[in-house]
Amino acid sequence: MKPLRAERAYPIRGIREDLPPGEHVLWQGAPAWRDLACTAFHLRQVAIYFAALLLLRLGYLFSAGASVAAALRGALPLMIAATAGLVLLAGLALWSARTTIYAITTRRVVIRVGMALPLDVNLPFTGIEAASLAVRPGGHGDLPLVLRSGVRLAYAHLWPYARPWKLASPQPMLRAVAGAAGVAQTLAQALATSGGRALAPASLAAAAAPPAGATSRPGGYATAVAAQP
Repeated sequence: MKPLRAERAYPIRGIREDLPPGEHVLWQGAPAWRDLACTAFHLRQVAIYFAALLLLRLGYLFSAGASVAAALRGALPLMIAATAGLVLLAGLALWSARTTIYAITTRRVVIRVGMALPLDVNLPFTGIEAASLAVRPGGHGDLPLVLRSGVRLAYAHLWPYARPWKLASPQPMLRAVAGAAGVAQTLAQALATSGGRALAPASLAAAAAPPAGATSRPGGYATAVAAQP
C-alpha cells in the first residue's frame, strides 16, 4: 500500500499559488470570528433587539393576566426565532472567517474573500495610498486600505471586508484582526521598505488616541501608513 502523498505547502495558506521570485510572506492570518460576528454581523445589537422584544412580549402577557408558565409559552415562538437568528449570524461569521485569508508580502497585500465563490484580491503597494487602523479593547482591530486613484474594487465583492459606508470609493479592509497594532506595524515597515513612509510605527497600539505624527480619521480610525505621492 502506497503512503499518502503529503500536500504541498504553498507560501500563503489556502492559496495554491507560488509567489514570484524575490517576494516572500511577512505576515498572514484570518479574521477572529467572534470579533467579526460582533462588528460585521452586529450579533450583539441583534441580541439586544430580540431581548427588548422578548421583554415587551412578556410584559404584555403579564399585564393581560397570564401566569408565568402561560407567558413563557406565549413568548416561546419569539424565543425560537431569536435563537435561530443569532445562531445563523454566528454561523455566517464563523464560515466567513474560515474562508477568508489575509497576507502581507514584501510587495503587496492579499485578501481572499468569498464564502461561496472565493475571490483573490491582490493589492500591490504601488496601488495603496494609505492604510488606517482602529483598535478595540482586547487588541482586535481593522485596517482599511485607501487605494490610489484609478484602482477600483466593487464594494459588494469585498463585503464584509470593506470599510463601512465607503460606497463611492470602497476601501478593502483587514477586518477583525487579532493583534491589529502589530500587523499595522508590519505593513508600515513593508511599505516603507518599498518606498513609502510609515507614520508613528512604534505607537500604533493607541489608535483610539493617536500619537503625535498620526492623523485622526472619522469613525475612530488613525492613519497608520501613508505612501509617498
